Amino acid sequence: MDIKQIQELVKLINKTSIGEITIEEDGRKITIKQKKDPVQNIVATTTQSFPQASAPAPTAAPASSTPPPAAKAEPKADNYLTIKSPMIGTFYRQAGPGKPVFASVGDDVTPGKTVCIIEAMKLFNEIESDVKGKIVKVLVDDASPVEYDQPLFLVDPA
Repeated sequence: MDIKQIQELVKLINKTSIGEITIEEDGRKITIKQKKDPVQNIVATTTQSFPQASAPAPTAAPASSTPPPAAKAEPKADNYLTIKSPMIGTFYRQAGPGKPVFASVGDDVTPGKTVCIIEAMKLFNEIESDVKGKIVKVLVDDASPVEYDQPLFLVDPA
């Protein structure tokens, strides 16, 4: 089962009153539980013996420590499209140290263009844009934890 299938299952559970679903495929077992609040816990286990890494407890993203320059107006989110995180994990703007940034303010994006990477359970998932336009703001700091459906980028569709 690939990450897109898991994402679709999470969306399906959000739209229904199903409290929990467990799927076992090729020796891997995935359980998705719905809480009363909209945040989902996705727990993946396997029958194979892999070393287990403990995930850090989710923390609130820190407020931006550097305010924008006074001469630059803050973009209003009303007119913009949002690229959201399809999963819980750690947000990275580039493939590695010294590598080019996937998407910066002012860059044009099209559906299918990689805009960032989210690391989840030691897997690096390329996140692609599903909208067309120009990036006006990056909403998450590099190497920060992100939640499912958290806004990552604001895109001007004009």
